[in-house]
Amino acid sequence: MTTAPTPTTDDAPSPPAPAPAQGRGAWSTLRPLVLRLHFYAGVLVAPFLLVAALTGLLYAASFQAEKIVYDHELTVPVGDRELPVSEQVAAARAARPDGEITAVRPSPEPGATTRVLLSGIPGVDPGHTLAVFVDPYTAKVRGELEQYGSTGALPLRTWIDEFHRDLHLGEPGRLYSEFAASWLWVIACGGLVLWFSRRRTQRKLRGTTGRRRTLGLHGGVGAWVALGFVFLSATGLTWSAYAGAHIGDLRTALGQETPAVSAAAGEHAGHGTAGGAGGDAAHGVGLDRVLAAARAEGLDNPVEIVPPADEGSAYVVQQIQRSWPTKQDAVAVDPATGQVTDVLRFEDFPVLAKLTRWGIDLHTGSLFGLVNQIALMLLALCLILLILWGYRMWWQRGRGSAFGRPIPRGAWQQVPPQVLVPLLALVAVLGYFVPLLGIPLAAFLAADIVLGEIAHRRGRRTYGPASR
Repeated sequence: MTTAPTPTTDDAPSPPAPAPAQGRGAWSTLRPLVLRLHFYAGVLVAPFLLVAALTGLLYAASFQAEKIVYDHELTVPVGDRELPVSEQVAAARAARPDGEITAVRPSPEPGATTRVLLSGIPGVDPGHTLAVFVDPYTAKVRGELEQYGSTGALPLRTWIDEFHRDLHLGEPGRLYSEFAASWLWVIACGGLVLWFSRRRTQRKLRGTTGRRRTLGLHGGVGAWVALGFVFLSATGLTWSAYAGAHIGDLRTALGQETPAVSAAAGEHAGHGTAGGAGGDAAHGVGLDRVLAAARAEGLDNPVEIVPPADEGSAYVVQQIQRSWPTKQDAVAVDPATGQVTDVLRFEDFPVLAKLTRWGIDLHTGSLFGLVNQIALMLLALCLILLILWGYRMWWQRGRGSAFGRPIPRGAWQQVPPQVLVPLLALVAVLGYFVPLLGIPLAAFLAADIVLGEIAHRRGRRTYGPASR
C-alpha cells in the first residue's frame, strides 16, 4: 500500500478566488484565462502537434533525399546538344504506348532529364501521373516513377507528404493536420504573451534548476520561434479542408483569386490537328513550335507544356519554378497556327494570390531551397522540444511519480464584462472561420462549466491563483 505524498505549496487546495478589484488591470484578469487555455491546449493538442512536427521534419528533409534516391532518373551526363522535345516525347511514347500524355516538362537545366507525364496507367493512383524520364541528349528512357502534385513529388516525398497531410487516411485524416494547424498559433501566441508578461528576473535561466529551469527553456525557445509557428499555422490553414474553404471564399469575395490563362484556341481550332490523337502530345504544329512560341514570350526554364484538352483548346505552357524569384508566367498557344493567344504574368496576380503562392511555397520548403528546408527542420525540432518540455513541466508540478494538478478553473469569471464580451465575440468569429478551433474550444468550455458545477454541488470547487 502506498502512502499519499505530504501536501506542499503546489499541492495544497487553492483558496477561493478574490472578487475582481476595482480598477484592476485588464491583463491581470486575463492572465489566468490565457494560462489555463495555454495549459489545456498544450496538453490536449500536443500529441497532434508532435505528429505534425515529426512528419514535417521528414518532409523538409525529403527534397534532398529525393535527389539522392532517384539520381539515376533525375540526372544524366551533359551532352553536346539537346534533341527536339518532340523526339524525346516519341521515345517515352515508344516505351509507354498506353495512357494519355497530360504534360511534358523539358529538361530544366544541363544534366537534368525531361519528364513526360502520363495518366490512365494501370496500377497508378488516379490522382497521380506516371513520369517517364528521358535523356534529352540521347532520347534514351532512364526510368519511370509515379509523380504527385505541381512540385513533381516522386514516391518518397509523396509518401511523406501524404503522411504529414492526412496520415494516409484520406479525407478524414486531413482533420488531424487542420486541428493541429488551427491550434498551433493559439498556443504559440498564448505562450509568447505569458513569457513576456513575467518579470525579467523570473525569465532568467542561468543558475536555475528543476521546474524553473524547464520553464526557462520552454519559454525562452518558444519566444524565439513563436512567429515561425504562427506562420506555419496560417499557411497550413490556407489549403485545409474547412478553414481553407472559408479563406478561398474570402479571396473570391475580394476578387483575389489566382488567375488562369485562357486555354481557348483561336478561330482555326480543330484544323490542322491531325498529327495528334489518342493521347499523343503532338497536336497541330507540335511541341517544338509551341515551346519556341513560349520562349519568345520570355518563358524560360523550368516550364511545363500541357497539350490541348480537346479540339477547341490550346496548348498551355507555364513556368513551374517555385523557388525565388518565383516564375509562374503562362501562355496559351493555338495548335493550328502556333500563335500565342493569351499571356498571363505572375506580376499581374492579385496581392493575396501572390502572398498565398509564396506562403505555401515557404511552408513546403520550396521558396528558398535548402535554406528554407533547414529552417523548417529547425522549427520542427523546436516544436518537438517545446512539447517534451511542456509535458516535463506538468510532471514537475506533481510530486513523486504523478503529473501535477491542472491550472484552476473559473478564471473567466474574474474577467470584467467590458473585456469578456468583446473577447467572446472575437472567439465566435474565429470559431466560424476556423471550425476546428471553435468547435473544440466550445466543447472544452461546456465541459469545464459542467464539471465546475458538479464540483460546486459536491462542495469541492476551488479557484486559486494560477502560477507557472
